[in-house]
Amino acid sequence: MAILNVAKAMGLWLVITMMASIYLMPPKNITATSLSILFFNYLNLLISLCEQVLGRHITLIKADYLELKERYKGKEFSACIAFLTMPLNASEVFDGRLWSKMWSTYSLYDPSYQNHESFGFFIDVGNGWTTIIPTSIVNCAIIFPRALSTLSVEPSLLVGCSGLCTYWQMMYGALIYYLSYFFNKRYQGKSNIEIAGFVGFSNSLWVIFPMVGISACVQILADKNFDVFSN
Repeated sequence: MAILNVAKAMGLWLVITMMASIYLMPPKNITATSLSILFFNYLNLLISLCEQVLGRHITLIKADYLELKERYKGKEFSACIAFLTMPLNASEVFDGRLWSKMWSTYSLYDPSYQNHESFGFFIDVGNGWTTIIPTSIVNCAIIFPRALSTLSVEPSLLVGCSGLCTYWQMMYGALIYYLSYFFNKRYQGKSNIEIAGFVGFSNSLWVIFPMVGISACVQILADKNFDVFSN
């Protein structure tokens, strides 16, 4: 019998990664800036893996979207709850086909995600493949700052430049996605509360937290150290 569901699995991922990081990182680095960046980077890592699933299983997503669209017509919120409460057993946690339901469900609010020719599809798949390594480097600077000193390149330059480029990419992509979504009026037929929650709030995380990351990376480049994570 499954004791997990999608929402619990995502929550456990964030709790476990954050607790492990807090245990391993220097105590002086346990600051609001460091914790907020770590939280976002772990969230982005999880979503990045799902974004890779989006690219890999787009055909399945298209078919599932058509089925969900018919089944939950006018009840899209119920489809979201059904996905988040979908039971998972141990083997299913790593099943990309199962996680692809995230995108067929989200497509009920934005059909561009079941269309491999859309901006939304490519910006997310691109995020999935390009942001994991740079954000992991930033995490390393927070949790294991001394380890980076063994590299042949200047650590602050590596972290500052890679992080700055990555967080800017995320924020810019999210803002252009908003523009595309509202310009094409894909919000029509949905309530304001649903749009604010499933489109507005969820995507705003990729605007707000990258702004924190950009600020930290600029400070790293200016100071040529990682003191921003301990202040």
